[in-house]
Amino acid sequence: MNPAFLLRALTVGLLALTAGPIPVRAETLDKVSFGTNWVAEAEHGGFFQAVADGTYKKYGLDVTIVPGGPNTNNRILLTAGKLDFFMSANTLQSFDAVANNVPLIAVAAIFQKDPQVFLTHPETKIAKLEDLKPLTLLVSKEGVASYFQWLKSEYGFSESKVKPYTFNPQPFIVNKQSAMQGYVTSEPFAVEKAAGFKPGVILLADHGFNAYSTLIETRREIVDKKPDLVQRFVDASVIGWYNYLYGDNSAGNAMIKKINPEMTDELLSYSVAKMKEYGIVDSGDTLRDGIGAMNDARVASFFDKMVRAGVVRRDIDYRQAYTLRFINKGVGVDLRPKN
Repeated sequence: MNPAFLLRALTVGLLALTAGPIPVRAETLDKVSFGTNWVAEAEHGGFFQAVADGTYKKYGLDVTIVPGGPNTNNRILLTAGKLDFFMSANTLQSFDAVANNVPLIAVAAIFQKDPQVFLTHPETKIAKLEDLKPLTLLVSKEGVASYFQWLKSEYGFSESKVKPYTFNPQPFIVNKQSAMQGYVTSEPFAVEKAAGFKPGVILLADHGFNAYSTLIETRREIVDKKPDLVQRFVDASVIGWYNYLYGDNSAGNAMIKKINPEMTDELLSYSVAKMKEYGIVDSGDTLRDGIGAMNDARVASFFDKMVRAGVVRRDIDYRQAYTLRFINKGVGVDLRPKN
């Protein structure tokens, strides 16, 4: 090489080193929309945490969370292509999609236990599920059509004891011989605040109602065409949930309160504590496979129970309702406290 050229090359190289690294063009984030099925609350906390603490961005995603509510049907928006992902209530919705040829599929189950409970008065000293049979049972219309049919087929409950639950705890509070449906993460708190007593809690999941809950659902075409996007969204959501449950969740809670000003720090703290106490998110298979875990045997078991209860048809191919492709990989298990 010509010495002049060599000197020039060395000079250019030296200048490059002293000037620092050459800036790299920022990676373009994939825009993703995720619809929840209710207003912002702790039960959605891991998703908000993943937005607020930058976890989604680390996975190359620009995620917009679209809250649900009493007059919002985000699941229809997912089906119509207006959303990319949706937080479905439980496995029954996944079965319903198959039965009605709706091209949706569950890709992760954030709640290992459905949080559905019955609340009882302390005076009745209810110790097990069967003890509820003599009581007046306050059950919503949706509850009668779903889990109560399982209570009838598995435990011999009678609809003659059912009265409508209107999401107002007052009828329960004034009738000591009643039990009220609710979520373990919220209604016991509301009753204690309103009535000044701590209700008894019977969690249906601990008595055989083994639905998965709070599932991540998407369209089949997204799974087929953008599997990497699905994997990144699932993984980042799982990390968000570990951080929300076990880390500093102040960023996620601040976002929840900003979107839903009626939410209080006290209720957020209560809900997180109950999710941990009852193993709603992190228990069973997740201890090994990570949050979001599902398995074939459990889905088959729940399907069989719902068929016996007359809630779903035997002839649907329930295996089309979900996929294990994106879960059970132990993502985030190292974030769980060791003790």
